[in-house]
Amino acid sequence: MTTTNEIADKIAADQNLTKAQAKAIVESVFKQITDAAKAGAETSIPSFGKFKVKATPEREGRNPATGVAMKIAASNKLAFAPAKALKDTLNG
Repeated sequence: MTTTNEIADKIAADQNLTKAQAKAIVESVFKQITDAAKAGAETSIPSFGKFKVKATPEREGRNPATGVAMKIAASNKLAFAPAKALKDTLNG
């Protein structure tokens, strides 16, 4: 697993920045994606992929412990669709 700090450390080394500057940039990117998702907007990063909000309707489910039927509330989920370039890199 890669953490935010590890990503920031790599950016700091690659771009000759301090770790604090790089971490602020990484956190800002994630905040921008989050803010766009809250607004219902799609975020597209060329050659990486798209983040978009998908609405899931209310549905019937079962409690796995008791088997009792229950309603699962409608919710929004953040979905990621990788770009073709990323898929090719992973499978090439």
